[in-house]
Formats: sequence, C-alpha cells, structure tokens
Amino acid sequence: MKAVGLAFLLLGSIGYGQERMEMRVVERMPMEGSNRFYVGNRSPLLPSPLIKLPTGSVKPKGWLETQLRLMADGLLGRLPEISPWCKWEGNAWANPKGEGHSHWEELPYWLRGFTALAYISGDQKLIAEARKWIDAILSSQDESGYFGPRENWRNRDLWPHMLALEVLRTHYEATNDKRVIPFMLKFCRWLMTVPFEDFLPPTKGGGWQHIRGGDLLDSILWLYNRTGEAWLIDLARIVHERTAPWAREVASWHGVNICQGFREPAQFWQVAKDTRYLQATIRNYETVMGIYGQVPGGMFGADENCRPGYTGPQQAAETCSIAEFVKSHAMLTRITGDGIWADRAEEIAFNSLPAAFTPDYKALHYLTAPNMVQLDRGNKAPFLQNAGTMLSYEPFETYRCCQHNHGLGWTSFVEHLWMATPQNGLAAVFHAPCEVTARVGDGTTVRIVVDTDYPFDEVVQITVRTPKPVRFPLALRIPSWCEGSTVKVNGRQLKGELKPNSFAIIERQWNDGDKVLLQLPMRLQVKVWEKQRNAISVRYGPLWFSLKIGERWEKYRQQGDWVAWEVFPTTPWNYGLIVDLQHPEKSFEIDRKPKPLPLQPFTVENAPIELKAKGKRIPQWTMVGGIVGPLQDSPVQSDEPVEELTLIPMGCARLRISVFPRIANEGEEGHRWKEVFNEVAEASHTWHMDTVEALHDGLLPQNSCDHSIPRWTAWDHRGTVEWVQYTFPKPRKVSWCEVYWFDDEPVGGGCRVPQSWRVLWWDGEKWQEVRSPSGYGVEKDKFNRVTFEPVMTTKLRIEIRALQGFSVGILEWRYGE
Repeated sequence: MKAVGLAFLLLGSIGYGQERMEMRVVERMPMEGSNRFYVGNRSPLLPSPLIKLPTGSVKPKGWLETQLRLMADGLLGRLPEISPWCKWEGNAWANPKGEGHSHWEELPYWLRGFTALAYISGDQKLIAEARKWIDAILSSQDESGYFGPRENWRNRDLWPHMLALEVLRTHYEATNDKRVIPFMLKFCRWLMTVPFEDFLPPTKGGGWQHIRGGDLLDSILWLYNRTGEAWLIDLARIVHERTAPWAREVASWHGVNICQGFREPAQFWQVAKDTRYLQATIRNYETVMGIYGQVPGGMFGADENCRPGYTGPQQAAETCSIAEFVKSHAMLTRITGDGIWADRAEEIAFNSLPAAFTPDYKALHYLTAPNMVQLDRGNKAPFLQNAGTMLSYEPFETYRCCQHNHGLGWTSFVEHLWMATPQNGLAAVFHAPCEVTARVGDGTTVRIVVDTDYPFDEVVQITVRTPKPVRFPLALRIPSWCEGSTVKVNGRQLKGELKPNSFAIIERQWNDGDKVLLQLPMRLQVKVWEKQRNAISVRYGPLWFSLKIGERWEKYRQQGDWVAWEVFPTTPWNYGLIVDLQHPEKSFEIDRKPKPLPLQPFTVENAPIELKAKGKRIPQWTMVGGIVGPLQDSPVQSDEPVEELTLIPMGCARLRISVFPRIANEGEEGHRWKEVFNEVAEASHTWHMDTVEALHDGLLPQNSCDHSIPRWTAWDHRGTVEWVQYTFPKPRKVSWCEVYWFDDEPVGGGCRVPQSWRVLWWDGEKWQEVRSPSGYGVEKDKFNRVTFEPVMTTKLRIEIRALQGFSVGILEWRYGE
C-alpha cells in the first residue's frame, strides 16, 4: 500500500469482544488528511505529517522536569540579574520608540527560551516577566509595520526580529493573544515593501540574517497557516531567494550558522513541493557530519567555525550550536515525518546538551567536545579557534551568545515530545517522562501520561486519561538503533514486526485508563570511527558512554549566587579499550543502579548506568596546549597492565573520553603511540584559521594540497620573509630536518612552495645558519630533506622567503640527529 509515496504495512487486526485494534508500521508519518483542532500546513503547502502542539500542552515530568526547574532557578530564569543586555532600564526592546541600548540579539535570544520555559512550567512569576517584555515589543510597532529597536533597521539588520517573532509565536500559542496575528501581518506587509538590496543582505548585521533566513521563513509559514493570506506565500519565496544558497551548498562553515541554516531548503520544500530541496538539506547534514561529525554525541567540531583538519574528538561545539541543532532536528521531524531527525535530536539532548552546563544550570561553557579532560580558564588558542577561556564554566557574559541562547535546547525538546497528527491523532515523537493534554478524535480532550526512565531504561508506559471513549490514532516512534521492539495494549501484545526508524500507529477506541507499553530493547554497540584513526566509541541504546573520570571542581570567581568553575581530573584518563569487535557485548558488563532514578541523573555520582570494561593506559597520550592530544592509529600496542575501567553515559561526564584508542588484542599487531609535542612551535605570523601546532602534529599529508589535516600558513602575508621555529625543553642534537610544503594550487591561489629557505640554530646569544647544508628543496608532494653539520641547540628555526604575490605554508616539519 502507498500513501503519498510513503510505504506502510498493515500488521495486525485484533478483536477482543467489541474492541477492534489495528497497528500499522510506517517508515514516515504519512501526509494524508488533516487535523481539525491544530494548525498544520494549508494548501498549497505540502500537508503536515506532524503538527506542533501549542506551547504548554506538554508538561515534563521526572528527570526532564528537573532540568527545566533547575534552568528556571539558574541562568535562564534569572539572567536579568547578571546580564547587562537583559536590564529593563534604557533597553531599546523595552522602549515604545525602539530607542536605547541593548538593541541587538541578546534580549530576544534569551526571551525565546525564557518565554517557552515560562509557559511550559506555568510559573506565574516567569510568565509575568515574559509578558512585560512581550507587551513592550507589541507596543513598539510604528505605522509602517516595523517594530523593535530602530538601530537594527538603520543597520538594515532583521536578524534580531526573527528571534522576536518566535517569542511572539510562543506567546500566541500559549495565550491566543489577539494582538499577535495583526502585529505579525503588519510587519510582513512592511517586509514586502523593503527593496531587495536591503532585504537580508549578506553584508549587514554580521551576515546572520542572510545565512539564517530560514528562521524568518518559518514564521511566515506559521502566519500563513493561521491566516490563509496568499501574499505570504510570495513573501516566503522572496525570503528563500534572499537567503544564502543552502540549496546549492553548505553556505557557511560557522557552527551556529550550520545548525540553523542547513534546514532552510527542507523548509522551502513545503512551498516548492520539489523533493530536491529536501535532498539538499539531507546533503548539507551529511556533508558536515561526514567531515566534522565523525564522533559520538550528535554534534560536529566547530569551535566557532569548522576548520580544515580540525576534525578530531577534541574539537568542540558551541553551546549555541547544541541548542540550535536540537531545535532544527525537531523542526525537520515535524516537516518530514521522518523519525531519523528525532533520533538525532535525542542523541544531542541526552549526550551533548547536559555537559554544557554545571549540574545546577547556573553556569555554562562555550565549548563541549567528546574528548575533554580539563576545563580550566587557560587560553587554548590556536588548538581552539578563539582565545580566552573557552572551557571553564562561567555564569557571566564571557560567553555572550550562549549565555542568552542556551534555553532553546531543552525547551525545544519538551515542546516537540508529542505532536498532533492528521486524522486527529497524537504521536509520541521523543521519549521522556511527561504529560500531554490535547484534543483528539471527535474533539475530546485527553490527557496522556508517560512514565519512563528512558533514555536510561527500555520501557515506556503510556496511560490514556479520557472523560469518555474516543477513537483516534496513536503513533509511537521506533528509534533507528532499536531492533525487536514490542507494543502491548492493556497487556496484550500487538502482532507484527516493528522495524527500526519507523512509527507504529495504533488505531482504536481508547478508554480511560488504557495502557500502552512500548518496549525498546537496548543493546551494546561499538562504533569504529575510520576517520578517527580507527578509534572506537561505545553505545547502549540512545546513550554513548565516556570514561568515568574523577572531578575536582575549583571556584575562581563568585558574585552572589553565581560562581565560575574550573574542573580538573583526579584520575587517569589516557586509556585505550580492550574490545572484541565481533562480539562487543562480551567486552562489557552492564551495571544498572537501583531505582528510583535520580531527579538529576546527569552527574558522575548519579549516573544511572555504568559499563564495566577492560583497558590499558597509553602513557604517551598526553594533553597538548591544555586539551586532549590527537588520536593515533588503532589498534595500539601498550605494555601497561590490564585495568578494569568504568564507563558512564556521556551526558553525565563533564570530563570525558568518549572516543577511545583500541588496544590490540592478543596476537594482533598494534601501533606504538608516538610521543609528540615535546617542543614548542612558534611563527612570525599565523593565519587565524591555521595553527603552528600543525608543524609537529604527526599527521602526514597525502599531497601538498591536502586540506584534510591542519596546516600552518603565513597567509595573508605575501612575498615576505617568514619564520617558524621549535624551542626544546633542553638542548638537543640536530643534524637534519625535512619540510612538507603546503601548496594550494589548483584549489586556491594563496600559497605556493617558497622561493627559498634556510635552517638556523640558536647558539645561546644569536641565530646562526647551519653549516654545509645538503640543499634546500622546494618540491611539492614530498618531504624536502636537508642534512647539515650537527648542532647542539635549544632552538631550531626555518627562515622562508615567499614567492612574489604568494604566501607560504607547511603541513609537517620533522628533524633529528
């Protein structure tokens, strides 16, 4: 059977007295029919396979409710106490004429997550605070239709308004405030008068509006679905045309831009009905993750931008990126009806999001990586792109964007836990403890209660509370990692095979107290990351696992309730795992902690599941510049004794090793780990996207134009004399060195092999050129080796003269006796 090209299979029809139940399994939620009670896509848009319920319809319970309560008492709920951008006095967002300070993204960034939190929780104090700002925004619209800070439009920047529109949508869904729809229509009519050269230009406001036009597109389609104003479809097309060309390519390699922008073609697919737009979003995701996301946890390395060669598990994602990626995956689940996007949202929410915060949500850090073993305030540049403290936990404006935007992560997750479906049904999209109140079937309001310890347990129990019998379809998402799942209704198992990455749809008359039991068997899996030198990660159901590392929290700044923290390891971390790749379940012992589940499970002490494993230390694997040293080839030969190790869920681990070298098994030939970075590299100039550490990172290039590994370049210095040098911890004898030049011809036009170069050594007082050099080669695609009379020195330098009009670069520089 086919429904709009989406296959489904009728699996069971069971009669018990007068009761009739049907269960069918669909690969994607079908785009057929409509919902009488909730607003999905109007014609001519593609029909909605899933429909977001109004904010406040879903109430979290258990461990998930704890996350939101902590956020309410933490940064998100109390940010005006410490953020200068969230102060009411003089704020341009609070001024009816839009004049004042703090006019840009910070206030609406914060208000987006804060407003959702207020209405989800029902906390009247939070609601009152949100309403204060919302009333101010609604009162700021002028006769033209423009609203908010006038400074933004003087800069031709609509990015902050995209955020404010989302705040108003959340408020409307929760309250039906009759001011919102006319307000948004008037603003959109103003947008239709903006000259094209001023509409989302890439040169204004940092370019965010041009890259992130999909956020504006989403609000326009939301408004069209509630008004039917046909001209809004024309505006949607204009927004797509003026947005960066995500349909053609990954239009930006900035991490947050990717997390928001990659989905824009799929959003426009609803308008164009051309599947190539959906495929473009899929291609964007696969391109980014295929290079920078070859790690557990659902994120990719972009510490602020994705950088060629910086693809290892020590590369991190911004907290902003984590929050935005959860939201984007939830949106794509709604738009496509494909559960794979829900899998991706859960992977981030359970594994990457919690560790971005202190357990009390009163501080966060800028970057979170799969491998990170010391969260100090030291400068990690150039290993990390930005200078300053990027890893310590700060409550203050150190991480300005993340500080205001972080609330979007858990609130987006909660708002999309359950969605409405065509045929007046409901769908369990994400699995977590919650209650949902919604109209179904003939209009009856039902309450669905979900009791589960998922993702730490395999059982999801759903209880239907209804004032009278009502017939409606109930859809249950089966994750892509899950095989052998089962569904029981009132103790009776429904027949049929529930395939991974599908939805089981149960059509029946539901009575008060009916219970559905969804069993999601979890199994141990070991993932071999071929692009991480065959290192491995361990997965159990939706959870990835990290080494359990002792934590020492040190306070370094305090202002009232707000504390800044560094976290240091108290136990060794440089282990490889001993694993049977053919039978990984034999290599681990699962240890479940006694119930009840801790309300805050995301800590080392409260980890609900532990895995016992075997491993060996790799003493040569050390920290480099304050972060975990790069991986080397697995399997690894280690002479250290076998030790019993404990692994905990990745989301519980602030200090973590989640991508492990694999220790060679008996009879298997392993690689010896080479000690690197025992010298300090410096340069006369380094392009900000490159690093001097590439000179000695041990990563060997395939050719001189190899963009897959880090490099040092002196770009954008052209035709100059530059130098690179090593400083040794103690004098050492050197008689040769060899250089692998970076040359980006024909890909780029910036770097070429040099005109000439020479080797210098430090005699304790001045630089001397080495004697009797054998020759200074400038050939591409090979090491250019020079020998010379031995010198004993603490510093070695290469002086390089670039060709006229070009810069120079090096992929690897080696030396020896």
